[in-house]
Formats: sequence, structure tokens, C-alpha cells
Amino acid sequence: MTDVDYCVVGGGFAGLTAALRLKQAGRSVALLEARDRLGGRTFTEVREDGSWIDRGGAWIGPGQDRIYALMNEFGVPSYKQYTDGEAMMVVDGKQYRYTGTIPWTMSPWAALNLGAVFLELGRMCTTIPLEAPWTAKNADQWDQITLAHWLDSNILSKPAHELLETAIAGCYTSAASEVSLLFVLYQMASGGGPSFVLGVKDAAEDARPVGGMGAIYRPMAAEIGDSIYLSQPVRDIHQDADGVTVRSDTSTVRARRVIVAVPLAIASQIRYEPMLPVDRSLLHQRMPSGAIFKIAVVYDEPFWRHDGLSGQSAAPGSPATVTIDACTDIGRPGVLCVITEGPIARQIGQLDEAERRAAILGALAERFGDKARSPVDYIEQNWSGERYSGGGMLSHAPTGVLTQFGPALRQPCGRIHWAGTESSAVMCGWVDGAVRSGERAASEVLEHETVTALGGSPAHL
Repeated sequence: MTDVDYCVVGGGFAGLTAALRLKQAGRSVALLEARDRLGGRTFTEVREDGSWIDRGGAWIGPGQDRIYALMNEFGVPSYKQYTDGEAMMVVDGKQYRYTGTIPWTMSPWAALNLGAVFLELGRMCTTIPLEAPWTAKNADQWDQITLAHWLDSNILSKPAHELLETAIAGCYTSAASEVSLLFVLYQMASGGGPSFVLGVKDAAEDARPVGGMGAIYRPMAAEIGDSIYLSQPVRDIHQDADGVTVRSDTSTVRARRVIVAVPLAIASQIRYEPMLPVDRSLLHQRMPSGAIFKIAVVYDEPFWRHDGLSGQSAAPGSPATVTIDACTDIGRPGVLCVITEGPIARQIGQLDEAERRAAILGALAERFGDKARSPVDYIEQNWSGERYSGGGMLSHAPTGVLTQFGPALRQPCGRIHWAGTESSAVMCGWVDGAVRSGERAASEVLEHETVTALGGSPAHL
């Protein structure tokens, strides 16, 4: 048995940050990670030529101060996302090139409809209290309807409807009919509004770390050191009056408290003794993840740049739904990142690898020309099939969940504390949100320690 001050379950950015801050505070820590690697829903692969591919979360933006603070702490610079040239929308087989956020080259009616809906979403987001979205004035009303219902009621232009549904629902790797409008507004508000969530320059995809996300999580892991245990899926957490016992298949850790920093769907697979409070237990059952493929298509050079394109494109219903330039800071090799989410991701997941590759490259060729058919490498990540991710990059709340169970998102359960990007009131859904949640959870357990040392009553189970 390993005896430490604190145990952390999960080696993504939330868990790594929690363990790092506890170790820097002079406490002993054991971090148990189910996979044979660190990074969680980020995953940086370094290629033989020294370039890298971020197979999971990759981008950073203004306002994401905590991930930038980690980068400064470990000397990791950033570089701006390539945005020169035109982006592309493909609707009903027609290509529209444009710059900025709104494709004004579409029909004036569709463009105006998009602009008006953006403004309305932004207005609604300003009414959401980030720490407690379930207390918003219209929370009950908005939590009773789906994103799909709201879009159907507010967008009259079919092209505008298809584009906005693809863009927004894609954030939750699910169909718009699966996601509560209140949750959408909360998640958008946590990042500053729809322009940030759906934008690139000066928004959610403004920049990237040089070396990828692995350039951040690897030095974090090095500082945590031999307190990290890989290939240790946690099966059981037992808490009593004196501490917690955390068990994997081959290890047992005894600690004062435990921070569980895994996706909600994965947290539900752990056996808790005594059982969790009913609201937390039901929350685990009610916040699923979705389906997503993230595919890096590698070329000798970014030929689309020479053609006056930014590499950013969107085509509702296509097997290559969204693309974005994913080159390194030196611009070579050329990397197009293809992201396909929700129902279309489930559909292409039923194809065999050769069929899926042919469909993806065919879709790229329709947008970027025949050069797109001949990559030098093709790297596919199906997050839907990741056993310890539970699906897409962010758990979402269907209707009724936030108003009924939202208060359980961050509330400790006795000696069990919770981290993960879904539990962050700021930048919920981004790596920055994961970092914030890890720092919050680490502060929570240290505060309990301080209260006990000063003669206060320990937390009840």
C-alpha cells in the first residue's frame, strides 16, 4: 500500500495541475492514471522529423490565463494560428469564401440571419451567472428546451440554420437535439460569448503552444516525478472518518483526501463506498460525452496557403465537417486538421479505415483541389473509442440536468473532491478550464487541512 497525503485520479491537465500544486505545497501525492500515457483528452504525438501532431485539445486564446501561466512557468512559448487568406463554407454544394466570423458572401438574408442570432446568443449569455447558471432568471425555461428547438424557432434561413447548428452543436460532439439550451449558454458564457467560442483570431483558436500540449504536460509530469502511476484504472474509492482508500487492479493508495479528475462518464464507473450523495451519483449518469474524430492530414507543405486559403472550412453533413490549418510554428510540413463530430462522426465510425480515409480525402479535394488527395501521412484519432475518455472533448448536459443537478458539479462529497474542465465556471470545456479546476481542487483540500490544523471540525462524510 502507498501512503500519501493526497491521491489524484486522472492524468489529464486537471489531475496533473492538482498534483503539481499539491507537490509544490510540500505534500506527498500519488497520481493514478488509467492509460499508459498522460494528457487525458490532450495527446501530442512527436513525429520523426521533429514536428508534432496534437491529436486532442490543441488551441489557446485570450482570457485563458491559467494555461498561459503554466506555459510561462515551464518556458513554453506560443505562436499565432494561421489566419491569412480566406475561409470557406460549403452549403448545398456551393462554396462561399469569406474573411472574419460571418460568411457575408452567402445570401444577404442568410448572413443577416446569422448575424442577428449571434447577437441574440451574446445577449443571452450575459444573463448567465457563471458560478451558478441554474440560478439565471430564465434558467428553468432555457433548461426545458434543446439547442435544436431554439435554433428552429429563431433561424428562418436554411443555410444559416445548417451552419450554426453544425458550429454550435459540434462544440458538444452531439446533435443539437441532445443539448440543453441553458448548458449551451453557460458554456459559451464561460468563455466570453459566442464570438469567442466559434471564432479563431483573438478567440478560442487564437494560438497554440510551440511543441503542442505535450510541451506543457511533459514538464509538469517531470516535476511531479515518481508520484505518477500509469496503467492504473481506479476501480474503488472507500472513504472513512480518517481518510480514503483508492484501489486499482494492482495498487492501493491510502490518503487524507482524493481528487477525482476524470470525465463524468468515467467517474461513474468507479465504485464509491459509502455511495455518493444521490445528486452527484445521478449527475454522473446524466452528463454524457459525444462522438468525435480528429484527423491530421499531413502534406509536404501547406499548399492551401499558396492558393489564398486559410485552411479553415466548414461543410455541414460532410465526413470532413470542419477543417483548420494545424501546422507547427515553422509552417512545414503542411497539416490540415479535420474535425468531425456528433451524428456524422458516428456514421463515419461505421466505415472501415480505408473507406473513411477515402471519404475524408475526397471531401478535402472538393474544397482544396486534387493536391488534397495525396498526403504524406494520415493520423486518425477516434475519441469516441477511447475507453478512458468516454467520448467527446466535453461532457454536455441534456435538458433538465443543470437546474436539477448542477449544484453537485463542484461540491465535494466528504473526502472526495472533483476536478475536470466541466467543473470550471470559467473556460468550461477548454484546457484552461481543466487547469483552473485542478488548481481549485488542490486549494480545497489544502484549506480543509488548514481548518483541521487550527482545531476546526473535519468535513463530514
